[in-house]
Amino acid sequence: MSRQRRIGLTGGIASGKSSVSRWLAQQNVPVLDADQYAHDVIAPGEPAWQAVIDRYGSAVLHPGSDPTQPALNRAALGSIVFADAQERRWLEGLIHPVVRDRFEHELLKLSNEPVVVLMIPLLFETGMASICSEVWVVNCSLEQQRQRLMARNALSAQAADQRIQAQWPLTRKCELADAVINNSGPPQRWRAQIRGLLTPSTQQASASTDAMNGHQ
Repeated sequence: MSRQRRIGLTGGIASGKSSVSRWLAQQNVPVLDADQYAHDVIAPGEPAWQAVIDRYGSAVLHPGSDPTQPALNRAALGSIVFADAQERRWLEGLIHPVVRDRFEHELLKLSNEPVVVLMIPLLFETGMASICSEVWVVNCSLEQQRQRLMARNALSAQAADQRIQAQWPLTRKCELADAVINNSGPPQRWRAQIRGLLTPSTQQASASTDAMNGHQ
């Protein structure tokens, strides 16, 4: 049996990772999502959820939420950790080990799949490249990244830059990548590029799915 391809998909914030991962999922490629796992880690009732509340108190709670199970205001939490590197490191230290364990668990369940994509925004920053057989970086210009982030999250330019600067520069990630996915142009361009990177069997399935979608 050939070795499983574990493709680490990363990039900068708002560089287009989610668009690429959604398209890959539509081609029936299994996609594991670090952001979803991180979201689950601080869901109500989870140990990390309680640790966040214990550390920040009402500053990260939605006003008027049920006092027996208060709801986290994730935007407020983001404002705190993106403005303070020490707080960001604390939160990452709480979340990332649990996320890594979740990846290991899910990969075991997908051991018979020839290709699995691991979408991990902080792949290099957290040392998660070690569980991947190759790394793809979704790239775009800094200005595109900033404008997309401001539009998507309704952020000021300053707040957008804080979030961009909290990660490694895209240029550094691209230097370490096995493949750089160019998301500066239309989607058709990066889709064609990815088809060329996938195994022949996956390319064929991808082309068939696109053909069917084109007739809908």
